[in-house]
Amino acid sequence: MSAAPSLAFEATPQRGFPRHPIHVPLDLIVLRSGVPENLPGRCMDISEAGLGAVVAGELTSGQQVAVELRLPNLGVPVRARAVVRYQSRFRCGIEFVGLSVEQREMIRYWIYRAAFNSPLEVEVEAKKEEVAMIEASAPAREANATKRKIRFGRGGFFLLVAALLTLAALAVWQWQRSWNELERHEGSAESSVRVSSETMEKRILTKVEPVYPEAAREAATEGLVVLDARIAADGSVKHLRPIAGPDLLVKSATDAVQSWKFEPYLSNGKPVEVETTIAVEFRLN
Repeated sequence: MSAAPSLAFEATPQRGFPRHPIHVPLDLIVLRSGVPENLPGRCMDISEAGLGAVVAGELTSGQQVAVELRLPNLGVPVRARAVVRYQSRFRCGIEFVGLSVEQREMIRYWIYRAAFNSPLEVEVEAKKEEVAMIEASAPAREANATKRKIRFGRGGFFLLVAALLTLAALAVWQWQRSWNELERHEGSAESSVRVSSETMEKRILTKVEPVYPEAAREAATEGLVVLDARIAADGSVKHLRPIAGPDLLVKSATDAVQSWKFEPYLSNGKPVEVETTIAVEFRLN
């Protein structure tokens, strides 16, 4: 699988995971002097480790942020904490921190699907978006410069300070709520023993191959179905929940995996119930 290098990360150090071009809206929450600020942007490329983006605001290396974006054709948004690694003009590099297994699998699935699309069109659109965002931010910077020239009387000054303190308190509350939501999202994946898909794949005892649906063959549909799985202490599949994948293939993948049998996973020498992610690939020919 290969893709053209992203314009948003020219002349950057080599990475452990290759970035793949993408062009979707991005929401960023940053904390400035204890006050949260929402910055709109565009994600230009993405990997399992991080992303490149054009953001309408100033960021600094090492700054912690909250990230939210939706990958095309996936209904669940990717939400994660992240760290800014660099910013040049409006382009920046962001590294994920504590990305959940489900979200990592969703990114892998999207990258798999994106390999069949032309990256050139995405690159052209990304460059247009970057230019548009830089131009759009110019009037805002000029307006801010004009605002700084306004003079206030003593009474107006104190009213302004009181209003700013009130807004700051509300903003801090909103910031805390945003972080708490992210923590709940991440914590839900850790409420029980979580085992990597690679580890559980080595413990498969009985594996039933899925039947390729005839409707999917006629529609030339292929791809990867990603399932969130709960494996009982005896190694049987207790629960399955589709995370991503073509609708025509999801049922067949679920039916097959439901019959799989795993070697029981041991914790402190005792079999325990675990959660994991299972990916089932469908290929024509």
